[in-house]
Amino acid sequence: MFLRCAYLLLSLMIIFSSCGGGLSKKKGLVRDTSHYTRQDYIDLTLDSNAVNSFLQADTAYADYIRDFYRQRNFHYAWIGDDGQLTEQAGNFINMMKADADFGLHDSTIISKPLREMYDTLLLEGEKLRPGDKAIPKAELLLTAQFFAYGNKVWSGLTSDSAKSLEWFIPRKKINMESLLDSMVSKPADAFEEPVNRQYKLLRDQLKKLAALEKKPWDSLKASRKIYKTGEQDPLIAGVKQRLHMLGDLVAADTSQIFTPALDSAIRNFQDRTGLKTDGTIQQPLLNALNITPNQRIRQILINMERIRWVPAEPPAEYLLVNIPAFKLYVYADNKLDWTCNVVVGRPGTNTVIFSNEIKFVVFAPYWNVPPGILVHEVLPAMRKNSGYLARQNMEVVTGTGSPVNAASLNWSKYSGGNFPYIIRQKPGGRNALGKVKFLFPNEYNIYLHDTPSKGLFGENRRTFSHGCIRVSEPQHLAEWLLRNDSMWTTKKIVEAMNGSKEKYVTLKEKVPVYIGYFTAFVDSDGRLNFREDVYGHDAKLSATLFGGK
Repeated sequence: MFLRCAYLLLSLMIIFSSCGGGLSKKKGLVRDTSHYTRQDYIDLTLDSNAVNSFLQADTAYADYIRDFYRQRNFHYAWIGDDGQLTEQAGNFINMMKADADFGLHDSTIISKPLREMYDTLLLEGEKLRPGDKAIPKAELLLTAQFFAYGNKVWSGLTSDSAKSLEWFIPRKKINMESLLDSMVSKPADAFEEPVNRQYKLLRDQLKKLAALEKKPWDSLKASRKIYKTGEQDPLIAGVKQRLHMLGDLVAADTSQIFTPALDSAIRNFQDRTGLKTDGTIQQPLLNALNITPNQRIRQILINMERIRWVPAEPPAEYLLVNIPAFKLYVYADNKLDWTCNVVVGRPGTNTVIFSNEIKFVVFAPYWNVPPGILVHEVLPAMRKNSGYLARQNMEVVTGTGSPVNAASLNWSKYSGGNFPYIIRQKPGGRNALGKVKFLFPNEYNIYLHDTPSKGLFGENRRTFSHGCIRVSEPQHLAEWLLRNDSMWTTKKIVEAMNGSKEKYVTLKEKVPVYIGYFTAFVDSDGRLNFREDVYGHDAKLSATLFGGK
């Protein structure tokens, strides 16, 4: 079964035997002992020699485990005075078992010794006999398991691995010791996993897809190019069945007639899978419907890994550009405020995955031609036709902005790296950045901006830029960013956008912006969405998580 293999994700992420053997101590974790307070501990205590003996075999998180018990004077955390597992221990074990129910079918999600111990407890009434030598081992197994499970399931791959996968958003930080203290000291239902809400939503979707795993998933094949409402064909019945299984078609319908209800179901499926929303059956729709539940499960797992890296609690106000969705999402007061289409970098000039803060809104901007475009487009054009710059409303200036006479330059001697000036396009309707740009200074020279090429926003796959992000509603974004500045009315914003001089406006409060890459996500309507892996990042991460190509 695919799931047994697919969830090698957890094998790769939680590679330990007997609760952690072979893992190295996590580097860079600053211990915070301020959360340890005097409390009523379980009377039962561990012998420090027993702890040291256990840690000789289990060295993955030895220092953290030893510190945890020292802080509580070696009092037990998981097993009560009567030898019974605490409510918190049961909650933790159930949490790990629930992962299996949600598709994390990996035998090492609960280490073999811990599983054997727990199975024995189930047979004997979930209670160890007082004085049983298994009690200290069971206690320590649970603690070691917590560190191994939490660091991998809640944190994911190492930061270095993420960067090799072209992910440059700073990773969230987790203090596992504080979390462990929280889990064992609070009521079982009060513990919150340190993961983004999107992670939990995707995990819930795994259960639904797992239910489809064993169902037949034959390829749907068309005998003609397009099928529309009112037509009749055996393929239509197959499409209805598939959409009903996926939840897009509410009522089961085995007829071969293309009904209005099917039209609506197709549109919903097309919208949540990034297809052109036209309500017809064509090959792109069939290709998406033919993707098996197993393949979709793997896609979800890949994106769950990415979501492990992002903040569990994002800021109340921020912008998110999801590259594969070609969308900008604007959040305010911890909820989605509005969204619009964007154009991102074409493969080969990828838009970089990173985060920053928007600091400036620039009206009527100049466009400084970047080095790559200078070398491959502008300089060759000037060598062929000296009138090129004038036709493009461009000018040559020094680093301080002083004009340079383009006719006085010997363009044949410049190859790009030795060009001592700046070529920039003047403000105006033909400017490549349109009428406004939004700056969050970064080493990648990427920003959000308007564009004169409005027609590209109507394309389904919007990978056309050299890396920067073109926004379909730039005025709306400018109004939103300046909404708390009474000086900037809509009228004044429109005037500035259409002005002839560049104008910088510094935001009173910087706004976080995240440039992300998620090919599976749950939208604000609770629908599971999928998108194409436009840059091949899914394939790279899949190889890291699952092995193979």
